Amino acid sequence: MATVTRKMVEDAGVDVDHLVDLLVRNAAAELTTFYYYTILRVNLIGLEGEGVKEIAETARIEDRNHFEALIPPRIYELGGGELPADMMVFHNISGCPPASLPEDPTDVTAMIEVLLQAEQCAVRQYTHICNLTAGKDHRTYDLALSILHEEIEHESWFSEFLGHGPSGHFLRRGETSPFVSKFLR
Repeated sequence: MATVTRKMVEDAGVDVDHLVDLLVRNAAAELTTFYYYTILRVNLIGLEGEGVKEIAETARIEDRNHFEALIPPRIYELGGGELPADMMVFHNISGCPPASLPEDPTDVTAMIEVLLQAEQCAVRQYTHICNLTAGKDHRTYDLALSILHEEIEHESWFSEFLGHGPSGHFLRRGETSPFVSKFLR
């Protein structure tokens, strides 16, 4: 634990225990989303599903990267936080509900709705962390903002598939996590 780091963040007015709890819950959301997106992606079949599969895969890999970026650099640096030893406990404290398959796993539109709702929850979660840490905890803010950039792109991709209008975002080719990659080194 970086004790000076924690003290500086506390002295800036951030409730570090609350922040670490939020970060752990978001890490749980990222890992469970990675898991559920794996199931969703496998079920994206047929003419409609194949068109969404690549975007779902990019979002899936980037959510795994978000999990990886949250754990070593920030949760443990701030101290007072650790991951639950029990995976079910970790799953159940997720900051977002599971992105489970819809009742009809052949309904691609319903599946895209699940993907969109997961991304919208993530956007809300990381916006909240950015608001808590802006000007007070620069490292956590930078990490949360980087993840937020990618989550907003994911939300935009799935919104476009549902016909909510153009977003101006394009699928990344050969590159994942352009904003978060600096935290994965």
